[in-house]
Amino acid sequence: MATPSAATTSPTATAAPPRRRSRWLRAVAAPLCGALPALAFPAPSLWWTAYVSLVPWLLLLRTARTNRRAALEGWLGGLGFMVAVHHWLLPSLHVFLLVLGALLGALWAPWGPLVRTLLGGAPGVRRCLAALVLVPSGWLMVELVRSWEQLGGPWGLLGAGQWQVPPALRLASLGGVWLVSLVIVGVNTALAQLAALRRARTVAVAALLICAAAVTCVRYAAPVPRPGGTVRVAVVQPGPDGGPGERLARAEALTRGLAGRGVRLVVWGESSLTRDPADDPALAGRLAALARSTGADLLVGVDAPRAGRPGIYKSAVLVGPGGPTGDRYAKMRLVPFGEAIPARPLLGWATHVGKAAATDRMRGTRQVVMDLPAAHGLPIGPLVCFETAFPDMSRSLAADGARMLVAQSSTSTFQDSWAPAQHASLGALRAAETWRPMVHATLTGISAVYGPRGEPVGERLSTDRSAAAVYDVPLARGTSPYTRFGDWPVYAAVTALVLAGAVVAVRRVRSGRARR
Repeated sequence: MATPSAATTSPTATAAPPRRRSRWLRAVAAPLCGALPALAFPAPSLWWTAYVSLVPWLLLLRTARTNRRAALEGWLGGLGFMVAVHHWLLPSLHVFLLVLGALLGALWAPWGPLVRTLLGGAPGVRRCLAALVLVPSGWLMVELVRSWEQLGGPWGLLGAGQWQVPPALRLASLGGVWLVSLVIVGVNTALAQLAALRRARTVAVAALLICAAAVTCVRYAAPVPRPGGTVRVAVVQPGPDGGPGERLARAEALTRGLAGRGVRLVVWGESSLTRDPADDPALAGRLAALARSTGADLLVGVDAPRAGRPGIYKSAVLVGPGGPTGDRYAKMRLVPFGEAIPARPLLGWATHVGKAAATDRMRGTRQVVMDLPAAHGLPIGPLVCFETAFPDMSRSLAADGARMLVAQSSTSTFQDSWAPAQHASLGALRAAETWRPMVHATLTGISAVYGPRGEPVGERLSTDRSAAAVYDVPLARGTSPYTRFGDWPVYAAVTALVLAGAVVAVRRVRSGRARR
């Protein structure tokens, strides 16, 4: 009888190739799974996908063979998520976008082992309950860290994809976009348990029912802002054609057409002026004449040096019938690489592989609330472009007394991408969070206005429009719970993770003592 060869008897030899193929397939699947949540954001705006899009990634992580493998797949999924949400930066950053995606995707590496620990194997009821709290909390920690300005800011937070969903906007008024993200990840976690864990199905169904009941209660019972009158505001969007001089002439012509329409504030986009009217008497006179002809104050965007100060500032400048009023706000948070390169001596090479900023813009030092003389002293809170992504900035302005938020933006570099729609959508969240209407004015679209509950007001000016639009903006009174209590969902998530870590540490100490 022939003796079987080692090749036919060794289980390692026969199992290794399929295992290697499995590892490669999982490595490819991880970034694809991580990219799925991007479908919830504009332009696709498939908001409902957010509640199921994490399930494939969760199922992949729970079946990882080791925590090390789960960390790798968490990182690869994070890479897929960051590149998908920011893919419109590819023409500007080129291959550097993949580098940034890989660096920021590493923030999800600890989340992978957390998911595997809580959902892997056949967990009992306690572990399933813990997963419903800790998996969303871990995700929120990733969102919190990557929201730091130098890491790209809070663009593409999971909850931001729900900007057109009224129940989600009501949640945002209670706990900001952070609370919306927590709920979304919690629903995905429960659905993953329902799909893969037979023993957890009762817990998962109960969690989904409780979540649905809670959101319904919030939708119909949470406090709402009190009506506070209206103010007529105009947005001037000159359009994408022509250089700075032609856009200025077009903005002036559109503004003159607003005479006699009862407008109290005219908003121009970011960088609508390349000279500072405070240092240019002729330009100041032209703007003052526009204010007199319309009976409105003008809020213009200036991208220019300031007399007596080094560097270039991006500022919101208020102009009345007598010229600049002295109210101005200089942008505080600059777009990484687009307006300022973090650690330029180390990362300055990015200017050679993409359209990174050749010169850093200067930063403002404080937020400003401006009073509109033409609107009987109505206080407004200006924000410039990228700053509308930061919940804390609009919340601070509302707490300081602003009754309307005004954002000036320019996304002309990304005119035919998802960026204009994504940027405009952020205004709905900031309005809902603070109970303050948001006017989002751009040079080239999309311009939009939202009421104090985040509801759209009037028409949106798309990227192919050159127009001036007038809005009767509803004002509101009262202080939203999010403005009053701040980022309490973040603190709750941190507390949950710390307590869970403490429990694990105590158990390990006790186990070590028992072995002795």
